[in-house]
Amino acid sequence: MFLFRKTPEMPAPSDVLPGRPNPIPTASRHFINGRSLQGPYPEGLETAIFGLGCFWGAERKFWELDGVHVTAVGYAAGLTPNPTYEEVCSGRTGHNEVVLAVYDPKKISYDRLLKTFWESHDPTQGMRQGNDTGTQYRSGIYVASPAQRRAAEDSKRLYGEMLAKKGFGPITTEILDAPPFYFAEDYHQQYLAKNPMGYCGLGGTGVSCPIGVPA
Repeated sequence: MFLFRKTPEMPAPSDVLPGRPNPIPTASRHFINGRSLQGPYPEGLETAIFGLGCFWGAERKFWELDGVHVTAVGYAAGLTPNPTYEEVCSGRTGHNEVVLAVYDPKKISYDRLLKTFWESHDPTQGMRQGNDTGTQYRSGIYVASPAQRRAAEDSKRLYGEMLAKKGFGPITTEILDAPPFYFAEDYHQQYLAKNPMGYCGLGGTGVSCPIGVPA
């Protein structure tokens, strides 16, 4: 029956939910390290935003990395301001489930974050990740600078070549300038630390990405 499912599509502007003018409530501190979730962040740190499927498991991939100061989950790349989780899941916001990683470039490179991104999911699946289907599960890199865009595009090309050699289809990952990031509700933040047996639908391709490691 899977072959007959309708492919999820981004909503037309006329169908987008209106949202709200003010942010929805969320946590103030990171559940694991106690650092400020929403900032201000220490001087010299940089931000990266990735979408790679259900954000519960995706966030854990990044908080485990040395050099990442704090992580948060939220919604981005859609049209509805300050959406709720239920609104995002309706498919009528255009938003993706994403992870914000605030990192120290002196301790970890953006290339290393990209390597984690690529190897933690299957970026060839379009509007889904495994059994999770919907526009909010699409693969995306949301760049904060021209340097991040160059690195993201180069890594997409290189990893695409590696995947093709293993029989995978073309990468469907979108690379966009970083849009507004809307923090998700408190219970979503660091979900798998609060619920160690909780659901994680992420699964990589098993293909190594040839970036982010010393030459």
